[in-house]
Amino acid sequence: MTVMHDAPAERAASTAADAQPDARAAAPVTMTMAQALNRALADALAADPSVLVFGEDVGTLGGVFRITDGLTARFGESRCFDTPLAESGIVGTAVGMAMNGMRPVVEMQFDAFAYPAFEQTVDHVAKMGNRTRGAVRLPMVIRIPYAGGIGGVEHHSDSSEAYYVHTPGLTVVSPATPQDAYGMLRAAIAHPDPVVFLEPKKLYWTTGEVDAAAPLPELGRARVAREGGDATLIAYGPSVPVALAAAEAAAEEGRELGVIDLRSLSPFDDETVCAAVRATGRAVVIAEAPGFAGVAAEVAARVSERCFHHLLAPVRRVTGFDTPFAPPKLEKFYLPDVDRVLDAVDALQWEDA
Repeated sequence: MTVMHDAPAERAASTAADAQPDARAAAPVTMTMAQALNRALADALAADPSVLVFGEDVGTLGGVFRITDGLTARFGESRCFDTPLAESGIVGTAVGMAMNGMRPVVEMQFDAFAYPAFEQTVDHVAKMGNRTRGAVRLPMVIRIPYAGGIGGVEHHSDSSEAYYVHTPGLTVVSPATPQDAYGMLRAAIAHPDPVVFLEPKKLYWTTGEVDAAAPLPELGRARVAREGGDATLIAYGPSVPVALAAAEAAAEEGRELGVIDLRSLSPFDDETVCAAVRATGRAVVIAEAPGFAGVAAEVAARVSERCFHHLLAPVRRVTGFDTPFAPPKLEKFYLPDVDRVLDAVDALQWEDA
């Protein structure tokens, strides 16, 4: 096989420039996260002929969650097409395409469906750049709808982010708003190296204003979702609305909680997170995944190491339980909620304040 690729620096610069939104684009509009992701894919396909979208049922059907709705009709079956039920083959094919000048965006349909492709992802996708000393880059995106909140069974509701974050060579991100869904997906497609793009399924139908002409966010940077001086809530993806709701409830009781939306799990934005925690002295990390050896544990460890002399109480975690995901009728008891977050905040040794 002949490997064709541009010089990495030139390619990254040109593609990033191509991905920047047109300043003449229409005014911001309100849309769901699903619509924002669809718009991002359509704009990327229109802007760059090397972008391809493929996966199980993403073509005519438009995907299980309709994220790719209308793309085949607009761009043709050579740009957005269905694949067999073979996740390892989907990712392996994407690797070959990315090595040869294309920018594949593949969908895994559900979180746990991505496991058959795990060997391809960690052994080839994550390692190709290092294996070739940067001579071969893989500009590809693996889209994975993940986490609970939709009443799905356990193999449709996994929070599998820790597996990918633990693997050097992968950029792992998760949006929590329609605006970030649009901007971060465009940025991920333009990125010169592989990105695992985790989409919170239960947020697909949430709405927000999307400005397609706004500058693309920098992957690897968190955002301050709410200012607050008493304690800092740190969340990502599906847990961000829970953190914001808890902060709103706490405000009614006279306690001001700040909220940090991590957005990027790897690389991790220590600067933004630690600045917020040092200012408040107290922190709670919120995540749907089981707590043991998860992303929330890593965040708590990083904050404890870097902010130790500023902390007024141990860092708390509010996570899913260390069990398989609950049946649909019981998932509300499994997932972090406002009451559990506020209980953790109450335990932050306020008597010493």
